Amino acid sequence: MENTRFASKEHENFYYDMLAAAGNTDVYHRSFFYAMGISKETREHIRSLFDFKENCIKPQNLAAAWQTGGTIRLCRLAFNLWNGWMEEGKERYSAPYELFDCRFAPYFFEAIRLRYPEYCQGQDYPGMQLSVMER
Repeated sequence: MENTRFASKEHENFYYDMLAAAGNTDVYHRSFFYAMGISKETREHIRSLFDFKENCIKPQNLAAAWQTGGTIRLCRLAFNLWNGWMEEGKERYSAPYELFDCRFAPYFFEAIRLRYPEYCQGQDYPGMQLSVMER
């Protein structure tokens, strides 16, 4: 996708590396790996969050010791964009009110745009204050 905004060069490199490792660039993979790449912690633990062999998410690792409030929010968004996943009994934590209450929120919009490109074509988001690395 043109003009994808990345949080850092590491985020951008991770995104393209993971798409290549997964061997798939559909909207599910693009939005998931974009979101997972926002944080250094989720980049470092991607194999505990995604099973490349089975091509599926690993939500059980939301409770891992390395997780922070922000990375849990990031994972919840990424998992939901992947297949609509919400933690049973904790569905409210997947609502925008809960998810967007962290420092990664500005980049969440980009992950959503990658997942639903048909609804975001030609849309600019001039009010977003991001560190932009235009492609």
